[in-house]
Amino acid sequence: MASQAPELDARIKALLGEMTLEEKVSLMAGRDFWTLPAIERLGIPSLRVSDGPTGLRSVNSEAATVFPVGVALAATWNETLIGEVGAAIGREAIAHDVDVLLAPAVNIQRTPLGGRNFETYSEDPRLAAEIATAYVAGVQSEGVGTSLKHYAANNQEHERMSGSSDMSERTLREIYLAVYEPVIRRANPWTVMGAYNKVNGVFACENSFLLEDVLKGEWGYDGVVVSDWGATKTTIDAANNGLDLEMPGPARHFGAKLVDAVRKGEISEAVIDDHAGRLLRLII
Repeated sequence: MASQAPELDARIKALLGEMTLEEKVSLMAGRDFWTLPAIERLGIPSLRVSDGPTGLRSVNSEAATVFPVGVALAATWNETLIGEVGAAIGREAIAHDVDVLLAPAVNIQRTPLGGRNFETYSEDPRLAAEIATAYVAGVQSEGVGTSLKHYAANNQEHERMSGSSDMSERTLREIYLAVYEPVIRRANPWTVMGAYNKVNGVFACENSFLLEDVLKGEWGYDGVVVSDWGATKTTIDAANNGLDLEMPGPARHFGAKLVDAVRKGEISEAVIDDHAGRLLRLII
């Protein structure tokens, strides 16, 4: 893959040079609940995504396999088996015309009252990271993307859209971010999903420390940061602080509002180019 990087970068740069501001921004929000927009004049196709923590969630009302839930997969301690499960789910995604699977969920299990604990792997970041790395590698070996979620410190359903997970930086790094970093560095999931909650008072999908400083900066992540469905709260802060894709569509905070913010000088077009370039890399 490394040998293809210069060619890919050149192709992305050429496409960006042909796109209008409106076209670049159009890539940054979904077309509808499960698909991204196409730009037909440039041959840029639409992508389809689907939920997937327990196997592919059919978007066609067609039968799909339910695999063991995340906590059961992690209980095997068997990375080879998990890789095979991921590959099987990837093949099923292809059969359903799905390009990106919205999984795995790697939230640390911190309380038995966490309503989605069953979807995630463990209270231990090392075990969760090893299982998630194998899962992501398995799915993506079939040419289907994954979405590592929900970044970050997303551990309860109470006040899921407004609560703040407050902690020291040491706690954040040693427990919550420790599950993400190995997966990012070793398996490179094509997307990372920002969480609903705030982290230390700032919403995850506009949190510059999480998205810009750590994920894209320290870890060198070059994929797409997508919001959880309805987790985008603002236009300027979200775009300036690292969110690449607002879901679901049509746009509520990006779209025309984002174009207007660029025209007013509140967001630079260079920032838009970075977001759109990441989405083009995903599509290609």
